[in-house]
Amino acid sequence: MRTLLIITLFIFNLNASSINIEQKIYTLVLNGLFSNNDVINIWCDTKSKNKLIKNINRVKIVENKNDADILFVFNSYDIKTKKMIFVGKYRLLDQYPNNAVGGFYWQKGRPNLILIHDNVNKFNIKLIDELKEYEE
Repeated sequence: MRTLLIITLFIFNLNASSINIEQKIYTLVLNGLFSNNDVINIWCDTKSKNKLIKNINRVKIVENKNDADILFVFNSYDIKTKKMIFVGKYRLLDQYPNNAVGGFYWQKGRPNLILIHDNVNKFNIKLIDELKEYEE
């Protein structure tokens, strides 16, 4: 019984740690992409991610894609938009080759951040120094 309790606490701690890492990365990315915005309007396709993202300073979750500054996409959709997209899975980068400015995803238990150079330039974004190393 004691072993089960220790394992449960360890798993809970790992999950909380990954959520903190994810929130810090989203904060860095959003501050880097929208350094001049007082409010960053985000449309997100996943309710659990909405809860995580809405706690970031200056972020407002919007219901309509057209009201968003950026779309956070974690599931495969056929979204027709000219807005910039930030993906939550590596394979989604191929699905939005003209709009995906980057993505954050977990691979083999490690966080991965990627920013697409051509799309960052297309949207006239000047990256902060902390993000330049993730640009491809």
